[in-house]
Amino acid sequence: MRIFKFGGASVKSPDAVKNVARVLQHEGTENTLVVISAMGKMTNAFERLIRAYVDGTDDLQEALKAIKDFHTNMLDGLFDKNEEVYTKVTYLFGELAGRMAINTSEDYNYIYDQLVGFGELLSTTIVSAYLTKIGVTNQWLDVRDYIKTDSNYRDAKVNWELTEAIIQQKVDVSKLNITQGFLGNNGEYTTTLGREGSDYTAGIFAYCLNADSVTIWKDVQGVLNADPRVFDATELLQKISYTEAIEMAFYGASVIHPKTIQPLEQKQIPLFVRSFDNLELEGTAVSKTQGITPEVPCYIVKKNQILASVSAKDFSFMVEDNISTVFKKLHEYKLKVNLIQNSAISFSVCIEDKFNSFDNFYNDLKSSFNIKCYKDVTLYTIRHFDDEAIKSIRSKGRAIIRQINTETAQLVIQENA
Repeated sequence: MRIFKFGGASVKSPDAVKNVARVLQHEGTENTLVVISAMGKMTNAFERLIRAYVDGTDDLQEALKAIKDFHTNMLDGLFDKNEEVYTKVTYLFGELAGRMAINTSEDYNYIYDQLVGFGELLSTTIVSAYLTKIGVTNQWLDVRDYIKTDSNYRDAKVNWELTEAIIQQKVDVSKLNITQGFLGNNGEYTTTLGREGSDYTAGIFAYCLNADSVTIWKDVQGVLNADPRVFDATELLQKISYTEAIEMAFYGASVIHPKTIQPLEQKQIPLFVRSFDNLELEGTAVSKTQGITPEVPCYIVKKNQILASVSAKDFSFMVEDNISTVFKKLHEYKLKVNLIQNSAISFSVCIEDKFNSFDNFYNDLKSSFNIKCYKDVTLYTIRHFDDEAIKSIRSKGRAIIRQINTETAQLVIQENA
């Protein structure tokens, strides 16, 4: 049993969808479950739709039209007008409109999860229909019938026992199965596993089905030691240990979702990252090995960060009691901490404000603490650093914080204009 995952870039156009079919025909389609993300930048498009819907702005119809036009163009590039898939897509848009019409909740996270997943439902419906059209037999699965979660909308936790029982009982592993990434269900409503959670979906199915492997198909040759959009010179990492992959994911390496590795490591299931453009390349293997091959500095970049330095108003020490208060508030406002540094009288955190809740966090704490903020800073993490690697990052701007341990260096940089 193999699990394949195709992200948005691999299904961004009719030609890209045809290429997915080419990959599957090349690799074989038996005993394979395929996880597919929303097409192209459609998750971003749905987020614009959701924001317009929640805010009640005039942008709603424009946002909806952009999504419909994109998928209509996709259909027109793959099918004849009279084919059944047009009806299926029309039905999905009808269901989307219905969800918006009957919703009475004001909880943004709940609303987000009920609407954003239509991107994956549309994507997989179209890909499944195209495969059928060209003679590749497949079975479309609604992932919400299989992955069961709690009700922590936008970052749901998997009920592993129930999910494993359902998947093992209901998935026919002899067939080619097509399903959605990112989504789950709490028993009543749609949930999501966190942004970029399709990799995690692949890991969940692999664990539950005792798969032989997981392959993430990307528009790069494998896992590189740096983002080629940020760094001029990059190198392919041929082998990565589970431990190293977890470290890289923890620090924010975008090529592998942070939650993906744990279920694979538990059952020693190898993960491959391969190019969907060049099927002859072996890519990168993540497995039970040591470190990385080759051993070179690896750069992880997280932009649009906020550095907050918190100190007591009476200049007393920042110790367990008041630090715990800060952490409770960070958790309450769902602020992701990417770096921590503590001194006698201040406690600094570099955080990611993915739920736009930092201002509420700040206002909640400002009466009890002094808070100094640096917004729009960049956090650079270097695994297996050397002096030259650190020097290259420091040249990008002013280092507000530098933190170094045996294997990892982290610098918070106010970048040069």
